[in-house]
Amino acid sequence: MEELVGLREGSSGSPVSLRELWGPYPRVRRGVRGGLEWLKQKLFCVGEDWYFLMTLGVLMALISYTMNFTIGRVVRAHKWLYREIGDSHLLRYLSWTVYPVALVSFSSGFSQSITPFSGGSGIPELKTILSGVVLEDYLDIKNFGAKVAGLTCTLATGSTIFLGKVGPFVHLSVMIAAYLGRVHTKATGESENKSKQNEMLVAAAAVGVATVFAAPFSGVLFSIEVMSSHFSVWDYWRGFFAATCGAFMFRLLAVFNSEQETITSLYKTSFRVDVPFDLPEIFFFVALGAICGILSCAYLFCQRTFLGFVKTNRVISKLLATSKPLYSALAALVLASITYPPGVGRFLASRLSMKEHLDSLFDNHSWALMTRNSSPPWPEELDPQNLWFEWYHPQFTIFGTLAFFLVMKFWMLILATTIPIPAGYFMPIFIFGAAIGRLIGEALALAFPEGIVAGGVTNPIMPGGYALAGAAAFSGAVTHTISTALLAFELTGQIVHALPVLMAVLAANAVAQSCQPSFYDGTIIVKKLPYLPWIRGRKISSQRVIVGHFMNCTITTLAKDTPLEEVARVVTSTDLAKYFLVESTESQILVGTVGRAHLVQALQAEPPSWAPGHRRLRDLLAGGCPTEPVTLQLSPETSLHQAHNLFELLKLQSLPVTSLGRAVGSVSWVELKKAISNLTNPPAPK
Repeated sequence: MEELVGLREGSSGSPVSLRELWGPYPRVRRGVRGGLEWLKQKLFCVGEDWYFLMTLGVLMALISYTMNFTIGRVVRAHKWLYREIGDSHLLRYLSWTVYPVALVSFSSGFSQSITPFSGGSGIPELKTILSGVVLEDYLDIKNFGAKVAGLTCTLATGSTIFLGKVGPFVHLSVMIAAYLGRVHTKATGESENKSKQNEMLVAAAAVGVATVFAAPFSGVLFSIEVMSSHFSVWDYWRGFFAATCGAFMFRLLAVFNSEQETITSLYKTSFRVDVPFDLPEIFFFVALGAICGILSCAYLFCQRTFLGFVKTNRVISKLLATSKPLYSALAALVLASITYPPGVGRFLASRLSMKEHLDSLFDNHSWALMTRNSSPPWPEELDPQNLWFEWYHPQFTIFGTLAFFLVMKFWMLILATTIPIPAGYFMPIFIFGAAIGRLIGEALALAFPEGIVAGGVTNPIMPGGYALAGAAAFSGAVTHTISTALLAFELTGQIVHALPVLMAVLAANAVAQSCQPSFYDGTIIVKKLPYLPWIRGRKISSQRVIVGHFMNCTITTLAKDTPLEEVARVVTSTDLAKYFLVESTESQILVGTVGRAHLVQALQAEPPSWAPGHRRLRDLLAGGCPTEPVTLQLSPETSLHQAHNLFELLKLQSLPVTSLGRAVGSVSWVELKKAISNLTNPPAPK
């Protein structure tokens, strides 16, 4: 190493090389080199994945906290403007509506102008990628800046647009993981390992959830339930380690910034610990779960139907194609106008932020009982100590405002999901579910003002516990996940309602999964993304349907004895990526596959003087045209259930079908989807 490192002491300014400087000290040089090699060996004994995952967690925590800090400043500026602009209703209305309209328009225009992949949640596309489909440029790091800027503007609108950040943060985390993986591969010179890359992307999805809610356990389970159908237990540590690093760093930054005294849960509750619920209340929690399941089916059906209408309606689709910011501004104007506090927003608790919505709904006191004999005044300004005042109206009562909130937010949430901006949709449905639970809890508290007598002891009903169960049940039903129960515990830091919340989530999922696809699967269907549907309920009849019933029998094979002119004709007349290679035209014994690109390259390299009919495909193969062995194949007797499991587990796109070694057909996603569709909805007999 001849790089110049300094000047020799006492010299006239002549430079000194590193070798010359350390030349007189060979033992020191050997010791330093040996120490560095030992340190490198010990570090890499732990595994490179640890450093990769820790870096990912810390980076996402920094981004999440910085985004929250920026959003908080913008939201406070909006509230200050609305408060200080004066008593003119016109000016107050304009200050309330123009602010979110401008932010949403900028979010849509900026993010879409840079890349079309930055809009929406991102989770449906990630599910498609993790199933083995390649979506070009979707995980490119250039999308990162557009997604961050657009999401910041979206969340800065506050509760007027009522959108969250979970989905986009999962997308951001996966983008960073993919980028770090590419950097690592390029630096080490290793070849790409698709299986390991997918494992890292699932771990990155857990980091995205953990750095939003500071909930590492539910982050890992949520990412597994939503992002992948099969998950290796060996890979659990990756998700938990990365999610823990991200969640710890996220909460540590709040302590360093003096926002918290120590690391605590995001939503503090004061539920009664000794007897949080009586045994007969279990029935009401299960009933609440069933109600949430039914409402989630209605929500999923309406959301998917309206999203399909937006995409097929000629006027709206043209507006979205030519001017996305205009559509976003119009939708934001409608939502902001409805939430204007002196108007309809008075009955929607619209002055509360999304965090304050949950803080108030998790209150363990019964508002119905507190207002039975008195009517608290609606404060001029938001009272942080009595957030529940925002839910009360003398004429509407608590039940009227909660019911009106649910009815209005039902269609407002659906409208918000059509706005082409980076946004998450989990937090809004979590709050919606909390409002359902609060309404049921208040009704029970009013029906049993002294509580339910069990074992001679009477304990008052806590509506906040029902709000917690409703939030977990409705969000779990919409996303088809059970981990929302654990998320509710990590968010509040209490597990006193563990059993009733879990039972409510299970009841809600039992209803929702039997009737509707999840929110993310429904979006995949509407967007027409490639996907492999589940066999609903794992029907027993899927064991009786065999591959021979639905395989594609018209396959294109190339025999080794095929003349080159015939090979050229097949290559030019078809657009298959790979062709099945068989031993001979007569035997049709499958020996491997050959890529179309390799065939084209080999044919172009052939000398123009070769005589037609004399050169065969085997000559190209002998000349270096690469082939791939067939390591996995199906039999015509393989059941649909087994084939579906193989495709899901190994992220396959297609497989050959052989009988006694002979290629007789192929099965791809197209055939599998058609077979599953016929199984779920049998065609009418002719």
